[in-house]
Amino acid sequence: MSSENILFHDIFGNPNAKHTAFVCHGILGSRQNWRSIARRLVQQLPDLRVVTIDHRNHGDSPPLPGPHTVAACAEDLRRLADHIGPPTLLIGHSFGGKVVLSAASARPPGLEQVWVLDSMPGPLTETEAREGEVSKVLEALQGVPMPLASRQDIVALLTDRGFSMGLARWMTTNLEEQADGQWHWRFSLPGVQEMIEDYYPLDLWDVLGAPDPFLEVHLVRAGRSDRWTPDVLDRLENLPPGNPTHVHVMPDAGHWLHADDPHGLIKLIVDAQ
Repeated sequence: MSSENILFHDIFGNPNAKHTAFVCHGILGSRQNWRSIARRLVQQLPDLRVVTIDHRNHGDSPPLPGPHTVAACAEDLRRLADHIGPPTLLIGHSFGGKVVLSAASARPPGLEQVWVLDSMPGPLTETEAREGEVSKVLEALQGVPMPLASRQDIVALLTDRGFSMGLARWMTTNLEEQADGQWHWRFSLPGVQEMIEDYYPLDLWDVLGAPDPFLEVHLVRAGRSDRWTPDVLDRLENLPPGNPTHVHVMPDAGHWLHADDPHGLIKLIVDAQ
């Protein structure tokens, strides 16, 4: 199979391990955000290889044709599985959470666990989407003059617009210096915008409610995350009897739970194997 349409990825652990986990980052993220988690998982689970992935329009993945949707991202995972072997686990954070749910809805052979990390399975209202941090960041990025002379320019531009220093510095990881000596985004802003516009209204609750004796769904909620509305929390607390979804809460973590409490996240995954 040609690698031209294959997501860029890194493989950690024994390439011939019995089990494989695909890790899907959030919007505006990259596979690099998950290197530490991947290394620690393969240390504790020697029979697991971990594949960290750059979504389409992100990182080092090649340009891929649209439409740029969650379903297209799930299809990207299927093509990657055909290229390097199928995953036993799918792990997705934020935007990646809906990607792995979408991929799991097809019940691909060999898939045993799906981990949805601080990602609401249902839709957001227009108001919730518009007022969310990602929408505000994308709106701000539309006004950033590219290319930049320095990585620190983005820090000044974003903090001047009211964003936190932590977020502004994180955004510098999405910049790369090119041959012209200028700094360019490592993502496609129009493609990312299309992806998030598909993500917001998408409803994947039915994947959580579909009993399957061969597939475990683990939903991990960060206790300090602002992503969870009262209606969604009530729905999680009142899942119907027999629902196969395992709901975990990491009380001391915010939305970036892999950074806030990596030990707690790794323990959840390791203990479930």
